[in-house]
Amino acid sequence: MLKYLFLTVSLTVQPLVSAELTVEEKRIPKADKKIRDSATRFDNSIPYLNRDSDITSQRKAEVLYKYSHELWEIARDEVQSKNSSYDDRSLYWARLKLSKLLKSFDYEEDENSSILWQIERASRGQLDINFSDKATKKILITGFDPFFLDRNIGQSNPSGLAALMLDGKTFEVGGEVIQIESAIFPVRFEDFDRGVVEHFLKPYFRNNSVDMIVTISMGREDFDLERYPALRRSAKAPGNLNVFTGADKTNPLIPLLGSKSLTGPEFVEFSLPADAMMTVQKPYKVNDRRIVTTTEKQFEPQSLAELEGKTSVEGSGGGYLSNEISYRSINLRNKYKSNTAVGHLHTPRISGYEPEVEKAIIQQIEKILVVGALSL
Repeated sequence: MLKYLFLTVSLTVQPLVSAELTVEEKRIPKADKKIRDSATRFDNSIPYLNRDSDITSQRKAEVLYKYSHELWEIARDEVQSKNSSYDDRSLYWARLKLSKLLKSFDYEEDENSSILWQIERASRGQLDINFSDKATKKILITGFDPFFLDRNIGQSNPSGLAALMLDGKTFEVGGEVIQIESAIFPVRFEDFDRGVVEHFLKPYFRNNSVDMIVTISMGREDFDLERYPALRRSAKAPGNLNVFTGADKTNPLIPLLGSKSLTGPEFVEFSLPADAMMTVQKPYKVNDRRIVTTTEKQFEPQSLAELEGKTSVEGSGGGYLSNEISYRSINLRNKYKSNTAVGHLHTPRISGYEPEVEKAIIQQIEKILVVGALSL
């Protein structure tokens, strides 16, 4: 039965999979050596079923799929515990070990892709969104995996940690019951091109089932609310698979959605309650960032109308995947004419892994989200 469940998933949003290890999976030995405590934290819980030749590949896949759900819960519970490591990296490396393990099974490539797609979604919390009927304000947030790991194999990402630490949290304030649910996305251009963002967010916009969606990533010195995301990619930097898009500031490129170019205006505007969210100014500043770059110039528009007829190079959130997840979410909201408040929050940047700094960042994110929700 599970085999057929996997194969019913649309291939347009699945990662391409082969028996060859990916660049991400090839980094596992280095991570196990350099950041052992983090990279091996969940090793004892991973079902290494390939050691048992009597278990069929189908049964192994069923166990891995079940475990991928549990892995999200294990990682979330660990960072939310009293003895928290404030470490998002353990989940990232454990997920890669699952995908590496899957490739040792006897599966055809299309079946392998289907199974991996489900394991990816489950271990990223994307199948774990469960709002209570008692919640009067529902907030959905997303974070990202660690990235630029060839620069620093020990890099953490506060946005991924925020997703883990705030998932399932409920706050009762002023007669409102505010609930936060969360998920994490990969830093891979290929997945974005296949529509993973749209696939995940479409039901929430179509049904107007949440009050606010905030995509989060690591950014600059302060918190930045990114007002004007741009359509085009322009960052030279690769994703976690070391794939370069060919885009740069002189050659901004429109990303794909499936087999076609993503369609939408050159710039969009967030609908977040920025004034309320900016009242939380400690310990870091919170900015309403409007600076964009077009093919003509860089400037700070005060309205979306000033951007009409311009060709985008960078949105206020830059030209990388943080800008893109923001653009795709707002563009999708607009297409569904949803009344959900949507926008992107860049966190202060950290160097490597700084648990106490990240703790302070997450605590401020929590306040920003609650204040924002109360103002809706």
